[in-house]
Amino acid sequence: MAMNENRLDVAERILKPYLKEDPFDAAAIRMLAELAGRIGRWGDAEKLLRRAVELAPAWTSARANLALVLGRMGRPAEALALLDDIFEEEPDDLGHWNLKAATLGRLGDFEEAMQLYESVLERAPRQSRVWLSYGHMLKTVGRQAEGIVAYRRAIELEPTLGDAWWSLANLKTVKFGEEDLHAMRDVLKSEKLSDEDRFHLDFAFGKAMHDADRADEAFAHYANANALRLKSQPYNPQKIRNEVDRSIAAFTAQAFAERPGGDEARDPIFIVGMPRAGSTLIEQILSSHSQVEGTSELPDIPALGRKNGKYPASVLDLSADQRLELGQEYLRRSGVQRRTDRPFFIDKLPNNWLYVPFIQLILPNAKIIDARRHPLACCFSNFRQHFARGQAFTYDLDHVGRYYSDYVRLMAHVDAVLPGRVHRVIYERTVEDTEAEVRRLLDYCGLEFEPQVLEFYKTERPVRTASSEQVRQPIYRDSTKEWRAYEHHLGPLKDALGPVLDAYPGSTPRDLKATLS
Repeated sequence: MAMNENRLDVAERILKPYLKEDPFDAAAIRMLAELAGRIGRWGDAEKLLRRAVELAPAWTSARANLALVLGRMGRPAEALALLDDIFEEEPDDLGHWNLKAATLGRLGDFEEAMQLYESVLERAPRQSRVWLSYGHMLKTVGRQAEGIVAYRRAIELEPTLGDAWWSLANLKTVKFGEEDLHAMRDVLKSEKLSDEDRFHLDFAFGKAMHDADRADEAFAHYANANALRLKSQPYNPQKIRNEVDRSIAAFTAQAFAERPGGDEARDPIFIVGMPRAGSTLIEQILSSHSQVEGTSELPDIPALGRKNGKYPASVLDLSADQRLELGQEYLRRSGVQRRTDRPFFIDKLPNNWLYVPFIQLILPNAKIIDARRHPLACCFSNFRQHFARGQAFTYDLDHVGRYYSDYVRLMAHVDAVLPGRVHRVIYERTVEDTEAEVRRLLDYCGLEFEPQVLEFYKTERPVRTASSEQVRQPIYRDSTKEWRAYEHHLGPLKDALGPVLDAYPGSTPRDLKATLS
């Protein structure tokens, strides 16, 4: 990292007293906002940047920073409005072009975003990170071959750019050759390599060793990468455990019975659960149906769930009118991502599992699908996957196991107090008998069977997640057993999972809740 956690602390200790003496120094406020953003405190960064812009409204750099932060917070429409004004004032700044392209991508305007990237690269062809971003966009829309060219161009320009190496590995379908392995080994030997480039390269090299069936070497690199990620993004598993405890205590059957209402819309289909559990596969299957539109992993439910105070207590204090308004606000916010007139749309943010009770209170007719995969397969797949942000529980085997346990615990409670509300899709069953599971899924969603859903891999649509290339191919059955080669490394994960591991694939309250009590 350009700044590690200790240096950030030092900088904060210098800046905060200085701003007490001179609270009108917009440059110092912007610097403090940048520090907050680097450690993921986006809310603090937004407040600080809004103050900087208030003090210096003509300062385009501060407004551009604010647009960047809003995009990272899942509010790209607000970011785009700022960028449109900035563009009018400084149309020749390529940095603004690049930021606008990324923001358009978040909004799903992929063609316009790619045109902007191409314009930037035409004028500044040696920008390795722009080639990297352009590659991400090409991958998203399914132009994989061109995406690979873009990633390799980024590496050619900057061989130490770990993110580009990882992006190639993350396509899942790319196999590194000996020349690639030698290049990555040489870069990893450098003592000057930043932590960020190093963990990206370790994840990429781990993937290369995995593909070569060299499990012990692969695990060593995954462990190195995750240790570096945990160093920069510390995680406390007790926080989620406490939040699940509070949700179970708050969201009783009586609490739901006393709080009818919400928006009656039937449009949303939520896919929740762990990352790497098959949610993108379910989304691709449903998006192949003529009545369903796939969107993305939308950040709106967590934002709305915490809008009125500490979750979950504040949710129970909402009036019927407030729950209705929140349901309507969700539909407005998610509507920004919709591109068709299909009657149903998918929100597949996995972490929404924590907010299933909230969804019930504001959108009682929405469909909720729980994507579940074998605990060891799912958790180890998360450990192997580098997530850019938002999944800090994946950097330690104990942490990911405890997170999975808490997810199962809350979903078992939901099954008990809202029986039949959530439809569970077991990944291994979908792999073994795809048609039967797909028919069950469509029945739950109230959709007629259409043959093309079984050829989901032929559906052309943007896919932004780590599984983007996998869902463009027929179902890959071997993935259900990949974890077995690493089983002797997974003791901490098994201990953390505890009885959840033995209960799988149990999906009823009796199977799951009893073992966790």
